[in-house]
Amino acid sequence: MKLMPQRDKRSVSFPPDLAHRIEEEAAREGTTFSGWLTETAARRLKLEAGRRAIEEWEREKGPITPEERLEARRRIDAAFGRAHARPRRTG
Repeated sequence: MKLMPQRDKRSVSFPPDLAHRIEEEAAREGTTFSGWLTETAARRLKLEAGRRAIEEWEREKGPITPEERLEARRRIDAAFGRAHARPRRTG
């Protein structure tokens, strides 16, 4: 017997044009309106948690250097299988 994930049902309102755009994007991605909203909200929460972690780090240890940012970008790109473009030198 397959169990369904527990869901907390909510009623939300959207401007018609936004609801239509969400429906189109959900269909393009092969999911439902609700599924698209769930995934989008989860992604937003992860981004906000990351931003808060960076702010906390900088409060405790000082600003993140350009070198640290570059290393972080390389790690993110590697984790997602993306090639990292080398920064262009100016001057």
